[in-house]
Amino acid sequence: MTDLSAFPITEKWPAQHPDRLQLYSLPTPNGVKVSIMLEETGLPYEPHLVSFDSNDQLSPAFLSLNPNNKIPAILDPAGPGGKPLALFESGAILVYLAEKTGRFMPADGAGRYETLQWLMFQMGGIGPMFGQLGFFHKFAGREYEDKRPRDRYVAESKRLLAVLDGRLADREWLMGAEYGIADIAIFPWVRNLIGFYEAGELVGITDFPHVQRALDAFLARPAVVRGLTIPKRA
Repeated sequence: MTDLSAFPITEKWPAQHPDRLQLYSLPTPNGVKVSIMLEETGLPYEPHLVSFDSNDQLSPAFLSLNPNNKIPAILDPAGPGGKPLALFESGAILVYLAEKTGRFMPADGAGRYETLQWLMFQMGGIGPMFGQLGFFHKFAGREYEDKRPRDRYVAESKRLLAVLDGRLADREWLMGAEYGIADIAIFPWVRNLIGFYEAGELVGITDFPHVQRALDAFLARPAVVRGLTIPKRA
């Protein structure tokens, strides 16, 4: 049996199946990127809930794996060279899992870099901007009399959605006919913007029909349906 005892995180979240990839996460837009990818690939894995309510992400055990105290993170007992690999940052994990399985990333060099380009578009643009809009629209920010911060993120979110809509105008998915890690990264955030953040009307989501069409197709995938609720909340 695989021994993961050298990793302090397993003291707080013991591995019942140490031969499987260990996922430490929460079903947020960043967290579900990885659970969806794992469900899509069929890799055996064991999910562990990192509860923000009890500040699990700030525990010494979690920080031993991710000093940046963010979910998701993974521990793969069968990493490169057959050695365990600990990894954080959702984009890096998606790339790793795509290369590990040979799936959801084009094999040719040009296609690979184009995919990474759209993955970075999500990591550097859609995630941060949609997240800030969510704060200023739904949470504490709505109490601010000065609406310029909110309006700044509304405008930038609309701009990003327009870029995405243009890309999808003549493509089924971001890379064309083939679904991949760029889609897995982006659409949980679009879903969150419309649903959890309740900002669909604010950004005029109906003005972006190609985004809506692709989001509907994404949410109809069985692996996505499963991944969106993993790990199960207590």
